[in-house]
Formats: sequence, C-alpha cells, structure tokens
Amino acid sequence: MPSRVDIVIFHDDPPPPGEQRYVPGAGPWTGARVDEPDERWTQWYDVLAERVRGALGWRVLDLQHIGSTSVPGLAAKPIIDIDLVVADAADEAAYLPALEARGFELQVREPWWFEHRVLRHTDPRCHLHVFGPEAPEPVKHRIFRDWLRGNPDERDLYAATKREAAEAARAAGEHSMQYNARKEKVVREIYARAFAAAGLVD
Repeated sequence: MPSRVDIVIFHDDPPPPGEQRYVPGAGPWTGARVDEPDERWTQWYDVLAERVRGALGWRVLDLQHIGSTSVPGLAAKPIIDIDLVVADAADEAAYLPALEARGFELQVREPWWFEHRVLRHTDPRCHLHVFGPEAPEPVKHRIFRDWLRGNPDERDLYAATKREAAEAARAAGEHSMQYNARKEKVVREIYARAFAAAGLVD
C-alpha cells in the first residue's frame, strides 16, 4: 500500500535522460475536446471492465473507473480512463499479451514513475492505466473522483476549467500534456481540499 506522504505529494519528475514516455509510434493526442456529460460513459466502462477481467481474471487486483467520465454531470473528453492494479506492472508478460488480444495497445511505459503503463482501446475509447499495489496514483484518482461526485460546486469549477483549457489548447495547437498543464493549478487546489477533507493533510 502507498504511504500517506506519497498519496498527497505530486511526483512530477521528468523522464530520466535518454528515456521516453511514449513507445515508438505513439504520442500525445491533439485537438483537446470536452463533451457534455453522456450517460453512455458508464456503459462503456462496463464493457471495457468486462474485457479486462475476461483477459486477466484473478490477476486484476483492482479496477476502477476514474477521470471525468466517472463523475455524473461532468463534461469530459469522450475517453474512458481506467486504473488497473496488478501484482507487478513491470512484468508486462503477465498481463500485456492477454490485454492486447482483447484490443488494448501499449502507448506509454514509465518505469521511473511507479512502473506506470498506459494502454489504448479504440472501441469504446479508453486509456487503461496500469500500476502495482504500492503506487499512490490509483488512491489519488479515487479521492479526486469521489470528491467531485460529492461536491457539485467543485465539479462545476473543474468543468469550467476544462472547457477554458481545451479552448485555449485548441487555439494554440497544443497537445494533451499541454492541455493538462493548463488545468494543473485548479486541479491541485481541488486535490488539496479533498485531501484535507479525508484527513490526509492538516
């Protein structure tokens, strides 16, 4: 399990020299887009979750619908974000071939950041984030999701921030990581309030 300190700290270290996040042929998406809430997003998650569990069985230690599509009433890019926890995210042979057989494709490999992997699925559209049990990110993501679900004012603040960031990113021709950077200040302010409410910080 991750420590309290790791949960509340944001680990933003860049890739080590010579390392790249994206596997060959992959890269950040462009054309930031934020859609109005869609009731189908929950159904898409159910389809994807069934595919992941069908591929990995008991190797799935945890599986969570996270990100904006997991919050009812929140505008979002129409891509389902999912956190998958496995025994060892670095051991790709234990999960990657089975997921590839179900239509998932490896896009990101970050050994320096809790052995994070990202797999893409195109129908339904999905980013599947793979972590091990010690990684704090899945805990962070659940706290953020549940805080937005329970606080409509925070949800609406985040929605407005996303729309503004997407409009600015499109106008500037920026990619997804630059879009995320435009949201970062507000996101971290929301996280701070969620962490305090959870008793993780004073």
